[in-house]
Amino acid sequence: MRNGTRFLLLHKTENGKIMTELEYKDLLKTAWKQTEFSYAPYSGFRVGAALLAENGSIYSGSNVENASYPAGTCAERTAFFRAVSEGQKKFQAIAIVGGKALENGEIEVRDYCYPCGICRQVMAEFCSFDNFEVILCCSKKMEKENIKVFKLKELLPFAFAKNQIQNKILP
Repeated sequence: MRNGTRFLLLHKTENGKIMTELEYKDLLKTAWKQTEFSYAPYSGFRVGAALLAENGSIYSGSNVENASYPAGTCAERTAFFRAVSEGQKKFQAIAIVGGKALENGEIEVRDYCYPCGICRQVMAEFCSFDNFEVILCCSKKMEKENIKVFKLKELLPFAFAKNQIQNKILP
C-alpha cells in the first residue's frame, strides 16, 4: 500500500512475538467498547483506544471533554497514562476508533480516527518508532479492508524525542 500503510499483516514485534489478525481485532473490539464510556458533551465525537503492553496486558481509554477545553484528554493518552500509572512502560500497539455520537447512542463512523499531535508525542515517549503500531478502523464490522496499520515513525517522522534531550541535540 502507498505511504507505508499496511493492512493486517502478521509481523514480529520488538520482543519477537508475532501479532495475529485476531489480536488486531481484539484490540479494535476493546477500543470500540471504550467509545461507550466517552464523555463528549461538547463535540459529540466519541473516541476509544486499546493499548497493548509488551507483557500482553491491554489498557483502555476513552476521551473525556471538559467545559475548559484544554482540561480534556484524548482516549489514547487516557490509555497510556493509565498503563504508566500502573507501572507499564513498554508497548506494542494501540487501536484507535471513533465517530460522531448519534441521538440513538450509536456512533456514525465516517473516516479513520488518527491520533492528534499531542498523543503522537506521548507515544514517542514510550514506544519504539520502528516497531510500535497504530491500528485504525473506520467500520464497526472490522473488515480487513477497513483497517489500517501504521508504524509510529510513519505518523510522527520528525518527533522531538528523549534521545535529543539526553544527547543535548535540540532542533
